[in-house]
Amino acid sequence: MEMYKPHELSMAEWKEIMALPVVREAWGIGESDTPEQFADMVYGVKFRFSPGMAPGYIGDLYILQGDALGEPMSLIRDNGDLVVVG
Repeated sequence: MEMYKPHELSMAEWKEIMALPVVREAWGIGESDTPEQFADMVYGVKFRFSPGMAPGYIGDLYILQGDALGEPMSLIRDNGDLVVVG
């Protein structure tokens, strides 16, 4: 099914994600850094998430991973705004 496949992030999505203070701090993003630079240093995918048979969140799920293995950062939309999960 299409919802289980990862989707590439658009430059507009990278820009929105890198504007979040928690993301800026986690990756040391400076004022002069661009979405293209950020996309080149972070693994990022989007899923069109649906909980299946149970009620719950339905919408975009973003997963970000740096170049060192560890816990990835997950983001969802809450009233249209991106927020970190967990």
